[in-house]
Amino acid sequence: MNWRVLGVGTAVLWIITAGVVAALFVQGHTRPATDGRTEILLAPAERDLVLAEMRDLLKAVHGVVTVLGSPSPNLKEAEGAARGAGMAMAADVNPAIMLKLPLAFKQLGMSIHKDMDHLADGIAKGETSQQILNRLSSMTARCTTCHDMYRFGTTK
Repeated sequence: MNWRVLGVGTAVLWIITAGVVAALFVQGHTRPATDGRTEILLAPAERDLVLAEMRDLLKAVHGVVTVLGSPSPNLKEAEGAARGAGMAMAADVNPAIMLKLPLAFKQLGMSIHKDMDHLADGIAKGETSQQILNRLSSMTARCTTCHDMYRFGTTK
């Protein structure tokens, strides 16, 4: 057996595999959608999981805004709502789902989770309602950008 040929063949296969995984990591499992956005293709259960996380992020924003709008705001509640949607929420995402999401989507999502932690820190440090709302405005601008760029479809 020619070990050199085997070694080169193994290296070529490894490079091809690494290239495919890298392409999937960047591109995800997507196709052009009929409405001009990019459709991210997930299994139905994966889609449900991602959409549930998005709803939880929206509920956290609602929680912070509700506290700020109350006559006697309990900032600990606002801090808790923000912290609950921070990086801890993103910690146990299935790697198979992450591989199917395009890189820009992953970056937007992770930036929102990080900013929820920063928002909670700002609330804990006594930022004003205006500062908190400015942070939320910056975050929700990214949410609307992402929703303008992507939609979810399912694979059978």
